Amino acid sequence: MTTSAPVWDCPFNHTEGLEFDPLLKRLLTEDPVARIRLPHGEGEAWLATRYEDVRVVTTDRRFSRAAGIGRDLPRMTPAPIAQAEAINLMDPPAHNRLRRLVAKGFTNRQVEQLRPNTQRTVDGFLDEMAEHGSPADFVHHLASRLPMVTICELLDIPEEDRAELRGHAVAMMSMGPGSGDGQVRAKAALRAYFSELTAARRRSPGEDLISALATARDEEELLDDQELAVMAMVLLVTGHDTSTYQLSNITYTLLTHPEQLGKLRAQPELLPRAIEELLRFIPFRQGVGIARVATEDVELGGVRIRAGEAVHVSYLAANRDPEMFERPDELDLDRGSANHMAFGYGTHHCAGAHLARMELQVAIGTLLRRFPDLRLAVPAAELDWRTGSIWRYPRTLPVAW
Repeated sequence: MTTSAPVWDCPFNHTEGLEFDPLLKRLLTEDPVARIRLPHGEGEAWLATRYEDVRVVTTDRRFSRAAGIGRDLPRMTPAPIAQAEAINLMDPPAHNRLRRLVAKGFTNRQVEQLRPNTQRTVDGFLDEMAEHGSPADFVHHLASRLPMVTICELLDIPEEDRAELRGHAVAMMSMGPGSGDGQVRAKAALRAYFSELTAARRRSPGEDLISALATARDEEELLDDQELAVMAMVLLVTGHDTSTYQLSNITYTLLTHPEQLGKLRAQPELLPRAIEELLRFIPFRQGVGIARVATEDVELGGVRIRAGEAVHVSYLAANRDPEMFERPDELDLDRGSANHMAFGYGTHHCAGAHLARMELQVAIGTLLRRFPDLRLAVPAAELDWRTGSIWRYPRTLPVAW
């Protein structure tokens, strides 16, 4: 790739709590379609940080994820996270076929039917936290448990397998020194597990989402065995990972923004809007995700991107774009707009966004009702934040009441 644009070295390793990465802020301000070099993969890539440019890359079919299969594209992790058969590397129309099948399990109506059971689960976890007494670790009692329980119940994953699967999911998202081998092993272990499980569900289907996918037809065509196994694996990992960390991050953010927390306590009906603003505001991951490849020359934000070049987007930066959000670096629960990109955008917008929103609303709403004087049990500066992962979150979140 040849270009006269300056190249930014982008480790994207800013781990100061949930402070917005200053490098991303510089790129958004100074070079919104920038040439970057990432920690892993070959060569360089483009990075779009403005909301409008991110929207274009994620909706324009001239930017293809499938075109990157088999290439060692620039990335954050030692080994690629996605697999070639996964829906998150597909383009339309192949993507549309799988998306239609998966969407049948995540309709608004179906998610709302899960709300009472999610409420019972949250109530039980918070009963245990109350019984433990103040102070208690919110991560241990609720954040690390609720999303995993919810997605495993949807997929009918045996309870005795869940801790091991969770360990593999964490290992897959690692990006520290020496983590590459662990990533490869974790991905292989998850794939083997779900290959066996999905084959069993195809032979003897139940009432769970995997069984529904195993037997669902799209114009008479079933998912093949590899597609089904990888799809189940993707659902397990993506269906709990982000929500787990966002439960902790949202609770931390509210407890460290007392004026906004007070507003929400005084007006609990603001909760759905408040969750949307918190999702926009919180930089919940490191760096960038899966690259796309330009399939022809494209002009983006005044920059010429040539066919074959890799293109990344930053949803985090787009969520702080002042052209889209007034006072973007301020948390304002009255803002409440759902036009953020925390769940991605376009073709690969998260299929489970409805489920995540429901879990967050139930968990955060119940937490604030049950513990009206909830506060951090230690100074914010003393919290231990996870490093060496694509996700940003506190390892523990001691709270008192």
